Amino acid sequence: MTKLTRQPASADIVPERVLSLGCELGEGPVWRAAEAALWFVDIKQDRVHRWCAATGEHRTWDAPGAPSFLAPIVGGGWIVGLKSGLHRFDAVGRTFELVAAVESPALGNRLNDGFVDAAGRLWFGSMHDAETEASGALYRFDARGLARMDERYCITNGPAASPDGRTLYHTDTGKKVIYAFDLAADGSLGGRREFVRIEDGAGFPDGSAVDAEGCVWVALFGGWAARRYSPAGELLQTVRFPVAQVTKIAFGGADRMTAYATTARTGLSASGLVDQPLAGDLFRFPLTTPGLPPGEMPA
Repeated sequence: MTKLTRQPASADIVPERVLSLGCELGEGPVWRAAEAALWFVDIKQDRVHRWCAATGEHRTWDAPGAPSFLAPIVGGGWIVGLKSGLHRFDAVGRTFELVAAVESPALGNRLNDGFVDAAGRLWFGSMHDAETEASGALYRFDARGLARMDERYCITNGPAASPDGRTLYHTDTGKKVIYAFDLAADGSLGGRREFVRIEDGAGFPDGSAVDAEGCVWVALFGGWAARRYSPAGELLQTVRFPVAQVTKIAFGGADRMTAYATTARTGLSASGLVDQPLAGDLFRFPLTTPGLPPGEMPA
């Protein structure tokens, strides 16, 4: 059995705020190595963000509606999940071109978290915008088109894959469960099982990312923390944040040894915002195990 890298105690890690934004619902961070920049979105404020770690330059783009994730394309460019479907985003021209409509507007859904696996396939979910109906689903999008892979979710989150590409993780946020699926070489799924269930009082599992040892990092919305779980589902580490609503982490830096975390201020009262003045800002903290690089979709 492979011995997992020992992580420092939680108290030894204090996330550093790197960008003051006050995002309503910061989400979907992706590190683009060629630019040494972190891209992410604010779903509720309809914005795409880019922050350059070397220079501190911060740029924003207005999106047509509820951008939820960014999927990098080989050679540059993005596929962005919007409420109306998948769009190709041209940052230079500031344009969004519809690639695929996903669901009927009658469902009252929007797209949510997504990622690209090592084979270049995009995995993403939809969720009920009012968060009351189990009308969401898990999708795969690749050269074959759009495929519905699982269903009956109110809030989908955290698709991510193991380093060997044989396990897909996907989250039912409302039920506080992260599932693991068997992922075949052709992109089919089977063997859904419970990987981790978040205990009451610890928040809700939001976005996920997997490191080079196959450990799963999950952000806890309302839990003031991000956690690292072993491939067997054992809790290995908890990193505490000065804000409650941690949404997702991405691995950045030339060595992918820095975790960047988006956060949110949505739903906080006036007094809550006084208690959490950094809510919605961008944070980072050091790692002792590198993260996996993000996958890229074919051009």
